[in-house]
Amino acid sequence: MLDSFGNIFKVPDLKRKLAFTLFAIVVYRLGAHIPLPGINVTALGYLISNLKAQGSVFGLYDIFVGGALSRAAIMALGVMPYISASIIFQLLGSVFPQVEKLQKDEEGRKKITRYTRYTTVGLAAI
Repeated sequence: MLDSFGNIFKVPDLKRKLAFTLFAIVVYRLGAHIPLPGINVTALGYLISNLKAQGSVFGLYDIFVGGALSRAAIMALGVMPYISASIIFQLLGSVFPQVEKLQKDEEGRKKITRYTRYTTVGLAAI
């Protein structure tokens, strides 16, 4: 089994992928400690700690993002706005035939991907 772990460093593609993954983790963790400008971090931390004590959804979300919400960090949003936007467009496809038609076509999927990204920015701003 230890030989298998040693082989990771012998294969160049695996080394590159492992290095990128570790780099992405470091960037995310650093971004989780950089506060947003103009936010009173102390007051927000107090508010989030009160919400955690009450069992609020915000307290649970703060746990999911590793405490980045209570620190008002750049990385506090994570991928949740994108996932929410994707779910919205999946649901729209089941309600509106025009969107369902777009989902079946290759060009339509590209449009939906673009619309999903725009919706992500809107959800992140909210």
